[in-house]
Amino acid sequence: MSNSKIKTAFTGFAGIVIPVLFIAAISIFFFVLGNPENFQGKNPANHPLPGNYLGVVYKGGMIVPILLTLLMMVLTFSIERFITISKAKGKGSINSFVAKVHAKIAQEDLDTAVDECDKQRGSVANVIRSGILKYKEMVSDRVLNRDQKVLAIKAEIEEATSLELPMLEQNLVIIATISSVATLMGLLGTVIGMIKAFSALATAGAPDAVALANGISEALINTALGIGTSALAIIFYNYFTTKIDKITYSIDEAGVAIVQNFAAHHN
Repeated sequence: MSNSKIKTAFTGFAGIVIPVLFIAAISIFFFVLGNPENFQGKNPANHPLPGNYLGVVYKGGMIVPILLTLLMMVLTFSIERFITISKAKGKGSINSFVAKVHAKIAQEDLDTAVDECDKQRGSVANVIRSGILKYKEMVSDRVLNRDQKVLAIKAEIEEATSLELPMLEQNLVIIATISSVATLMGLLGTVIGMIKAFSALATAGAPDAVALANGISEALINTALGIGTSALAIIFYNYFTTKIDKITYSIDEAGVAIVQNFAAHHN
């Protein structure tokens, strides 16, 4: 990942959301998970009540708020990407829209093709609309030859695509990063928890199997949270990249159709 992409990802929407989610995670950790009602003797320093999983997660330690932040980031940015990509697709089916526009261009009915783009909206429609408008401009041009006109249409489509696609990919770098970082943070929390558990056992004198088992289970909470968060991030990342690839393919398909049609009808 380039430094410019990472820098862009952590500005704007992300720059506001991440600190807010971190504060929310800390609040959940202390006031929900760390609620005295979740522990024996109503004391968070004691073991959690039997079957009380909120208290068990709290005992995972200070890595838990970080993992909660990462989990909420995955959910938040996934929702944001879903909304953005849905808008980019436009109002109707992309395949149906591309087929309609292709047919109108083949009939040289460019005005109707532009109207279809205005109805569809979204990134695909915006790129195709730019290509069609350039097509119309080149039809009336009497200075450039056919090859120059074809290159001008290609350049217009490529420029419009370069403006639309970065918007679709924005913040995906964050989800991709979390897919790796969450597991590592979970393992770090587990290692820290195991160190504390065995240190307490060493200073206690007589071996306490129950205390050791509780300490290990609490330490493993971090691993479970980390792996679960990482799995969600990978699933969402692959889902969104697949959607973006389909949008990109539709844009390329329509762009090729526009260029080929112009080359065939305007020798």
